[in-house]
Amino acid sequence: MSKVKVEDVVFEICKPVTDKHNFELVEIEYKKEGGEWYLRIYIDKEGGITIDDCQLVSEEVSELLDEIDPIDSAYIFEVSSPGIERPLKTQRDYEKSMGKLVEAKLFAPVNGKKAIEGILTGYSDDNVELDQNNIKIVLDKKQIAIIKPVIVFKDVD
Repeated sequence: MSKVKVEDVVFEICKPVTDKHNFELVEIEYKKEGGEWYLRIYIDKEGGITIDDCQLVSEEVSELLDEIDPIDSAYIFEVSSPGIERPLKTQRDYEKSMGKLVEAKLFAPVNGKKAIEGILTGYSDDNVELDQNNIKIVLDKKQIAIIKPVIVFKDVD
């Protein structure tokens, strides 16, 4: 089974499980690392995912994967949180990041820069709009290699 098909089939298996527990199914990743195949499911929810949440989904999905057996070869199965700095991919990711500081890493320099930080003020299927010190920057999504939130740590006195 091809990589794309594995991810699609696993999505169909996982979605009812994550929906049942009111978790967001963020991403499914099936890839080879260091000679081993990994199947990773990333889940999220308001307030963040706990280890118990991951274990719950892992047990339920693992049982379904054993039943349906959609993957021909051996693999390591993991359920995880996508992390606080996960790249923006879905409309929901962009909505959650509106008004927040993001960094766009570009395939090629724009005005001499390969990375641009700014407040996310808009997005569409084609463009991302950032505010950088009251200067509006519009980037074509095709220019962006990755866009993700910037975590700002505040000094505590």
